[in-house]
Amino acid sequence: MEGLLRSGHEVGIIDDFTTGSELNLGESLRRITVHRGSITDREFAGKAVGGYDVVLHQAARVSVSRSVEDPVATNQVNADGTLNMLTAARDSKVKTFVYASSSSVYGDTPVLPKEETMAPHPLSPYAVSKLTGEHYCRVFARVYGLKTVSLRYFNVYGPRQRAGPYSGVIPAFVKRSLSGERPIVYGDGTQTRDFTFVKDVVQANLLCLEGSMEAGEVFNVGSHSQTTLNDLAKISYSLTGRGDLEPIYRPPRPGDVAHSYADISKISKALGYRPAYTIESGLREVINWFKQASENQLIP
Repeated sequence: MEGLLRSGHEVGIIDDFTTGSELNLGESLRRITVHRGSITDREFAGKAVGGYDVVLHQAARVSVSRSVEDPVATNQVNADGTLNMLTAARDSKVKTFVYASSSSVYGDTPVLPKEETMAPHPLSPYAVSKLTGEHYCRVFARVYGLKTVSLRYFNVYGPRQRAGPYSGVIPAFVKRSLSGERPIVYGDGTQTRDFTFVKDVVQANLLCLEGSMEAGEVFNVGSHSQTTLNDLAKISYSLTGRGDLEPIYRPPRPGDVAHSYADISKISKALGYRPAYTIESGLREVINWFKQASENQLIP
């Protein structure tokens, strides 16, 4: 949103705020139009999309573990909701539809890094729902001529991310470290992730608005680096001055993959994408935000 505003775009957002907060909108709230409602409501989605040239579809019911607990709810938001948004975009003559997909669609195939040409092998209801959205994007591009692009995000993190039972590991580590609590690691900690800072994800989305690409295209969006969860714990706890706290290890969670690592050569060549953040520089911004939020009693 902030990136769009800085680029001079007129911005509207769709959100039912079941997992987010209007406080995250900050001063931008005065410069945007808020359409309060759910993408699972087809009529609402159609009205909200009307009049816009571009849709950046980021809405989702996130978390692999949450999808394992309630696959129906995950499908309703991620698959049915995406279909509603695509239908609304088609009917409103939207020029470009950017869909937030996920690296989870690759599953646990042993080949690294993950390339877009690899056959998907989803291991969780969440991954299935995200892959379903990709298929719908391709179909709408082919059948209706809607210019769609699917971005497979690799472990996105950044400021304003909620720390809770279904959050990513980074906000959980940072919040626990600032509270003097040991990190909790599911598995032995040797599993790897390609942690991607949110501002690099914003860069990828903005590039899609101006770039030349085929309708129905799919791109990886990552940092092109691997970090083990054990190393992540060491780095994040060292940056908060609590490197003395050792992890607590618990059994692996169903649906989690062992290793995730993006080949970003395709999006780099096609759109000029260049990740600007390392895990250390990204973590510093997250930690600073948590500290400020805590001081202002806004800690998530």
